[in-house]
Amino acid sequence: MGRSSAIECGRCFKSLPANQVLNACQCGGLLLVRYDLVSIARGWPRDELKTAPASMWRYAPVLPAEADEAITLQEGWTPLIRTAGLGRALGAENLFVKDESRNPTGSLKARGACCAVTMAHKQGIRKLTIRSVGNAPGALAAYAAAAGFETRIFMPGDVPQSNFIECKAFGATVTLVDRLPSDSATVAVDCKPDESWLDGSSLQKPYWLEGQKTMGYELAEQCDWKLPDAVVYPCGTGIGLIGIWKAFEEMQELGWIGSARPQMVAVQATGCQPIVRAFEQNAAETERWNNAHTVADGLRVPKPISDFLVLRAIRESHGTAIAISEEEMLDAALLMSTSAGIFAGPEGGACVAAAKRLLKTGFLKSTHCIVLFNTGSGRKYLEAFSTRFPRHAISEQDKLGGLITPR
Repeated sequence: MGRSSAIECGRCFKSLPANQVLNACQCGGLLLVRYDLVSIARGWPRDELKTAPASMWRYAPVLPAEADEAITLQEGWTPLIRTAGLGRALGAENLFVKDESRNPTGSLKARGACCAVTMAHKQGIRKLTIRSVGNAPGALAAYAAAAGFETRIFMPGDVPQSNFIECKAFGATVTLVDRLPSDSATVAVDCKPDESWLDGSSLQKPYWLEGQKTMGYELAEQCDWKLPDAVVYPCGTGIGLIGIWKAFEEMQELGWIGSARPQMVAVQATGCQPIVRAFEQNAAETERWNNAHTVADGLRVPKPISDFLVLRAIRESHGTAIAISEEEMLDAALLMSTSAGIFAGPEGGACVAAAKRLLKTGFLKSTHCIVLFNTGSGRKYLEAFSTRFPRHAISEQDKLGGLITPR
């Protein structure tokens, strides 16, 4: 158990031996880890989860490493919270938030980084490099530090200060570049001093997806094995959405759930919406989004390698793709904060705004069971939220009003 049987390209379906040091397929497609689920099902009944550890490693039989091999910080098993107040504000009777900000590094990326670093350690790799925006570099740096690895990180020069400091605090060597993730790939490769460096990017490494897919397993288990009507997910690289969809497929093959699926809603920013454009144009793949910009760094991916799998999942589930403006996502994130007590990042706010709009148009019904994913903590985006809370000097009127008591 806990061992993959093969690695398959999601685009050309080429099969490769399991447990190799691999990134993307030669055709450019995203690689997917496959398991002998028929054999696994015989030795892993669903009821065993009642005594499983409260981390993503409760699903070790469908992860590429054994639980005792994991470089873990107790990631996963995040809460699924029923948010009645937020539901009333949006007009939804059964609204839930899967709060990934509870992960060790404050975002869902802890899951992928854990699995990727675990597999790197298992394969004898001790040096990792990544080029990315958002929370992925910090998560990789944290798990690399726990494993005793050396890490080199490449991120855009305008990355939020919290992301930069986080990586430095975990001991990573950080290089700021002028280009976005899909462009800085060449920079990362060219700067490798020798072949012992491995690209740990969540855009390519198949084991990142394996960590992210555990969100789908948790969602099904926390919903008592009856999937919700809709899943609203912020989509940058698309790895998380693909992982959730992969988990549903695996669970059906294990005999744990049936064939019913939620409508998958991919949410992007208006300043970077390649998935939305491709969906609206009925295209199989995206075209690069030029001049990508958004305060939601997790959504700033101009050309996701996983685009065709995201689009496939949306269409197979009769879902949709929607773009949200900067103003909408920040305001909606604060609505989640004030009505549900969850300080969401802009990506989570984008999901709130998307649900609100889709409920108004009737795409989502008020009686539907709707799950929004908050993929990261708002504490990592204080610069973005500072525009909503400017600091003022205390006025004389405030003093007289009792806000400040003179000594």
